[in-house]
Order: sequence, then structure tokens, then C-alpha cells
Amino acid sequence: MSKFAVEHVKRVRSVVQGRIGTDLSGNSGSRITRSWIRCLNEYQLDPGTCAEPEVVAHVELLERQERLAGVQSVARIEMENLYQQLAGSGYAIMLTDRDGVLLNYFGDPAFTHAASKTGLTQGAIWSERVQGTNGMGTCLIERRPLTVHQDEHYLSRNIGLSCAAAPIFDHEGELVGVLDASGESHRAQQHTLALVCMSVQMIENRVFLNHFRHDYILRFHNRPEFVGTLNEGAIAMSVTGTVLAASRGALLQLGFTSPAEIVGRDIGELFNVTFAGLVDSSVRGAYHPVPIFEVRNSARFFAVMVQPVTTPSMRRAPRALPATPPQTINALDSIEFGDPVMAAHVATAKRIAERNVAAVLLGETGTGKEVFARAMHLSGPRADRPFVAINCASIPESLIESELFGYRAGAFTGAGKDGQRGKLLQANGGTLFLDEIGDMPFALQARLLRVLEEREVVPLGAETPVKLDIRLVSATHCNLAKKIETGEFREDLYYRLQGVTMCMPPLRERADRRALIAHILAQESDDGSHVELEEPLLDALDRQRWPGNVRQLRHLLRTMVALRESNRLGLRDLPPEYRHELRQDSAVPIVPVSAPVPEIAGLSDTTLTPLESAEREVLLQELRRHQWNMSCVARELNISRNTLYRKLQRLNIQHPDKSPFH
Repeated sequence: MSKFAVEHVKRVRSVVQGRIGTDLSGNSGSRITRSWIRCLNEYQLDPGTCAEPEVVAHVELLERQERLAGVQSVARIEMENLYQQLAGSGYAIMLTDRDGVLLNYFGDPAFTHAASKTGLTQGAIWSERVQGTNGMGTCLIERRPLTVHQDEHYLSRNIGLSCAAAPIFDHEGELVGVLDASGESHRAQQHTLALVCMSVQMIENRVFLNHFRHDYILRFHNRPEFVGTLNEGAIAMSVTGTVLAASRGALLQLGFTSPAEIVGRDIGELFNVTFAGLVDSSVRGAYHPVPIFEVRNSARFFAVMVQPVTTPSMRRAPRALPATPPQTINALDSIEFGDPVMAAHVATAKRIAERNVAAVLLGETGTGKEVFARAMHLSGPRADRPFVAINCASIPESLIESELFGYRAGAFTGAGKDGQRGKLLQANGGTLFLDEIGDMPFALQARLLRVLEEREVVPLGAETPVKLDIRLVSATHCNLAKKIETGEFREDLYYRLQGVTMCMPPLRERADRRALIAHILAQESDDGSHVELEEPLLDALDRQRWPGNVRQLRHLLRTMVALRESNRLGLRDLPPEYRHELRQDSAVPIVPVSAPVPEIAGLSDTTLTPLESAEREVLLQELRRHQWNMSCVARELNISRNTLYRKLQRLNIQHPDKSPFH
């Protein structure tokens, strides 16, 4: 052992045993001292140990990398960027999981020697318990950004390192890993820590946006130019406007400390706008930030509502279908589950698939008219061409003509300098889906009729017509015959649209509800998990009237899947507002929102919210089922033991024969 190492060991023991006052300078002194005390007294680590660094087996490393694949794929890009910024300064960029196992590594060639000495290689364990005080391991304990510079390390073999580390959290506030920059710099580089923190913020934001890409996301900041940057806040919402999750930036800007404070609330409880208003203002504002105001203190923010991303995987066939190659499955077959009315419509749609016959889809809001129209498109010869949908009721009357027909540059005041291709031309060669056709302005109906008859379109401000080849599918919840009688809808346009008319049955009248519920549940469980419904919950869902039809059902299942604590959903997992509905509308006994949870060791849950009470009940059931074996319960719920203990403490649960969990 070198002279420097011997002196370091003496100093560590002196500081921990209190024989000298800590001479660790700066703000890091207290946390370094705390860490040293843990290492010597709790972990019983020898600061002068020469033992080889611990490395997990290759198979375990692959499993850990797969477990954090979503974060790692994003982090790799940021690690490369950070490495480029620090290139030549002797630093290596590392990513660990929540246990301190090094998953990925970008090393400066000048740092190779230090890496080989200290074990900075993939699979190495850098937890504080194994490696003593160090950037990655101590960051996992402290849960905040920090630097550990040279002789602040506990083990003498690491005193040549200078580390800057920052924790990475997921959307639930759980610590998932650490990003670290380590090198042999002789000076503690605060700017390095700042760069690491910026990279972590970018990683968290990108992981959040990717995870909730199939939901609505509100992106906001108190300065409009910062919307879309790493400093923005992001809130994910269901299509009913219920908050599903919030990024750390969103919590910081709104003054909340944890996602639990806003998850499950309506967006209107946070800002002075409605969900529909946010969507509409974003569309009308061409997705430029618009001002909104916080409810609590009227603080002004600028926000953009990002629409959900739809991909072919969201239209995949139900898992119950036989193992047939996806490309051979007819898209229309994938939306038929045994209801005779739907089966007849599917048969009709197949018969006209090869012919350019217009179709009108009637039905209540939420019955799946657009889903059926997309299936028609994907089942016909135009499947590889565009499918363009436009909601005639959601676009202001002053804009719908330019949206449909497009315009030439300079066609009117405010027109874009490059002009715009309208929806009709965007759909050329493919399918145009006109939703809520019954709400199309009367004056525009004449022009649409002419386009459909002449099969050509003239953009606003243009003179030369463009030939048009489209398949037209229209939909409405209105009674078009009555609108014709009242003069609100052109009769000649109605007959031009009406090649085949099909009425989508409301969910309450469908005979395939249970199969449809299972299909939608499988679609919403797109993270590879196999989520099941307990029979009482399935019975309750099957017996509802569902005024919002399939759309309402999908939104409910999506919310339940997102908020689930396990892969088995029961009545206890219903959101509070749905419990109230089911209590009123269903003959199935529903557990009341405020139903008392059996007391354990005299503790009361009267201070808990209804959602927390339901969560407490579920957790108690799992604890009893596993006879209070914490490891089994944590494994069943797919959470860590630490997370489980925090839940027990938060929900006022204690072992019947022991003291409360702390």
C-alpha cells in the first residue's frame, strides 16, 4: 500500500471515529462524512482493501440491461453527446441501474488505465456497500446530484478519481439509475456536474415523452421559447383529461413534490382551461404555445397539447387469435368478435373492398366509426396509401375550406408563404375519412359535391385543377334525413356520399362485449405485460350502459392499466369517478369509494384519499395472501422492497404482530 493510501486510511478512520473534526471542505463535507460512517460502521468496509471489484455474471448483466432498455436506449444518445462535450479531458461516461451495476460505458482512451484499476467496466457493481463512497453509489443513497473528488472516496484505490453523478427518476418518482462522469482530473469540475444534470434532465424528458406517446401530453413553461426544451414541464393525460403522470420539470414549475399529488386529477383542477379547450387551442394555434393560467396562484404558463401517436401496432390483432402471420390477418376481421350486427357490417365492407364505393357510417359518439373506417382502408387495395381523417365538427368554419382544399401561397391574408396541401390532396390515392359530416357548413357542401362529381380539386387562390383519386368514407352521429328536411344538409350530397350505409351498434347493445373488453385490455397492455380482469370486475363492465361507448371503455381500461399495482385488475382498481357511476348504474355490488378497509393493529385509514384507501385494501389482500412475506409481495407487484416499505408507511399499514413499517 502506498504512503498516500496509508494516510488516507488513517484519515478515514479518524474522521469516522471522531478523533478529529472533519476537514472535508465545501458543501459536500457532511454527506461525505455520512457516507464514510455508513461504509465503516454499517457496511464494515476496509478503506484499504485490495479485493478485486465485484462484477455480475454476463447473463445477469444482460437481464439488467433489458430491464432498463427503455431508459438505456435514450441514455445512450445523451451519453454520446456528453462524451463528445468532455472528449479529451480524460472522462468516462457511465450509466448504472438502481443497484449500482454499471450497464453502459463510454471511455476516453486517456482514462483506460484508471478504468482497469478501479473496475469501471460493464457489469461492475458500484453501489456504496461494495465500492464505498463514490459518485454512482453515494448518488443512489443521497438521491441528488453530487461530486466525489479524489480523496473524498472511501476506498484508497479510488482516490485518483473525480466523479460527477446525478440520479435518473421515472414518471412515478422512482429512482431507476445514475448517470456519472468519472475521470482523473485534479480539480473538482462543477461544470461537469452541470453537464451531467442537463443530460439527465434530457433523458428523463425523452423517456417520459416516449412512454406516454400514445396519450395526450401537455408541454409547458412560463416562457414560450422554453416549450420543447429540456426545461419544460410535461403532463400526460387520458382522453378524458385525467392526469396520468407528470415529469419532474412539471412538478417543479407547479410547486408539487411528488406525482401522487396530481395523478388522477382532472387537468381543469390545475389550469383554468378544459381538456377540450387545450386540444382546440393547440390545433387552432398550429401547435404554437398558448397562454394558460394555474388555478392555485394564477401563474401564467405557455402550453402546447401534443396529440397521441398512432402506429400500426395499436391496431394489431387480439392475442386470442391463432398464431397467424400479422400480414395475413384482414384488418376487418380483427375488429369483429362475435356480434351479429358487426359481423354483417364486416361482411359488407369486405364485399366492397375492391370497388370504389363510398360508405357512410352512422352511430353514437364513441362507437368506433373511425376504427371501422381505418379497417376498411387497410383491407382494400389502397392499404399502402394515405388514410386521412378530418373531423368536420372540430375545425372552425373559417378554416375548414382551406383545411379541405388547401391554398396557394399568398391566397389570403395570413396564408403561409409556401401554401398548403389540403386534406383532399393529402389523401390522393388513398382514403379520406370525413367524420361528423353532418356538421359540415352548408355553404361548403356545394363545393365538396362538385369535387366528388368532377374528381378534381382547385386549391384556394389557384386556377389549375388537380386530378383526385380518393376513396371516401363519411361518418356522423346525426340523423341526416332530418337535417335534409330542415335544410341543414344538401340532399344531393347525401346521395353522393351514400354508396353503402352501416350503423355501428352502441356498446350496450353489442353481444360481444366481454370479448371486446379482453381485446381492448390486450391492446392497452402494450408493455409486454399480461394483464387480467377479475370476474367481478368483468361482470361489472359487461353490465354497464356505457354512454361513451367503446371510447369510454378504452379510456377506462387505459387508465386502470396505467395506474395498476399488479397485473390482476379488480373492482378495487376502478377510478373513484367510475366507482360512483357503477354504484348508481350497475346491479353488480360495487365496493364503495369510502368503504372501510379492515384495520390492522388498530391503525386507521380515515386520513387517506378514496384512491389511497382502495390501494390500501389491495395491498392488504396481497400481504395476507403471501403471509406477510415482503419479498414475495414485492415480486408479485413488480416493485422493489424499498418501494413496498414506503407504500406500507404511506398507507398506515403495519404487521399484526410488529411495529409500523418505517
